[in-house]
Amino acid sequence: MNPSNRSTISQHDWSLHRKGAIDQERHKKKIREAIKKNLADIVSEESIILSDGKKVIKVPIRSLEEYRFRYDPGRQQHSGQGNGKSKVGDVVATEPRPGQGKGQGEAGDQPGVDYYEAEVTLDELAAMIFEDLGLPFLEEKKQAEMETETVRFTDIRKVGPMANLDKKRTIMENMKRNAAHGDPTFHDIRNEDLRFKTWEPTIRYQSNAVILAMMDTSGSMGDFEKYIARSFYFWMVRFLRTKYNNVKIVFISHHTEAKEVTEEEFFTHGESGGTQVSSAYELALQIIQERFNPDDWNIYPFHFSDGDNLPWDNERCVALVEKLMELCNIFGYGEIREGHYRSSSTLMSAYGKIQDPKFIAVTISDKSEVYPALRRFFATRDAAGIPVSAP
Repeated sequence: MNPSNRSTISQHDWSLHRKGAIDQERHKKKIREAIKKNLADIVSEESIILSDGKKVIKVPIRSLEEYRFRYDPGRQQHSGQGNGKSKVGDVVATEPRPGQGKGQGEAGDQPGVDYYEAEVTLDELAAMIFEDLGLPFLEEKKQAEMETETVRFTDIRKVGPMANLDKKRTIMENMKRNAAHGDPTFHDIRNEDLRFKTWEPTIRYQSNAVILAMMDTSGSMGDFEKYIARSFYFWMVRFLRTKYNNVKIVFISHHTEAKEVTEEEFFTHGESGGTQVSSAYELALQIIQERFNPDDWNIYPFHFSDGDNLPWDNERCVALVEKLMELCNIFGYGEIREGHYRSSSTLMSAYGKIQDPKFIAVTISDKSEVYPALRRFFATRDAAGIPVSAP
């Protein structure tokens, strides 16, 4: 046969063409999983709270190492030849470990563990934090102006992001193509086999909701207490504006007197002086009476304080909270007590008398407890008031 008449048959491995996209998607998935595992620390990260509205932020992930080339980091099993003099139980080698200090006040001489710093948008991070949370006990009211946006998959297309790959339809298309050539099995997947799900947003109207955000700004609230309170409210506001449209938020700050403030003043201004918590509750009741009829609104008051209230004011606070709960869906109280050694305040002890399931109280003594507090307040609940989406 003339060599010039010869032909060759080759089969391209199309998986190589998709390798970059597949690796990128796997990397993104790893980052999402690592972020979810570290949410308690990430939520209270100061660089995020003070991001000043930036759309892209850097998130430190301490369970995910920076990518690098490395040779035998001590995780593989080793084999070798000894000199015949060792005995059973002798330590012949140790695996490398992160460096530690030699003692209090002394500098260590071993390297530590680097961590990965991922760039994500604030909206992406918020979506992970709030994916299974919602306003509890949301009731039908006369007016329905608050919008919630959901996603509904509506079509299948031949192009799209790998994250939306419809595996079932892709397998079916591959088998149909192979069957046309006499082999109805799943193999030799090609780009023409791929099918992707597409979606469209759907708007659902719910009853109106208003949040009354109350914060103690008295002199007893130190830097830690104010930072924790603002961290919680930072994420609460993001949560409400991520999940719901047209929800109203009223900001109230108080010391011995309470006043309604702007959102910027609420997050930036500090005060001094004593503490009279009842002043905030009285103002909240006044605002509800004047602007938010409970027949038309779902009402959610939240209050954060260190609990150092005037002793004679505690019983009045209990009576006002009970009055608020007659009008509201829930009442959330967060007490910030730095360090686990500090006992609950006299105010929290007074609130121990309240048995209504609509009253939810948390104590925060560490930055990592901001995220559990969010989940406790905004857990989806059943008819009996038991959380079904959060511990």
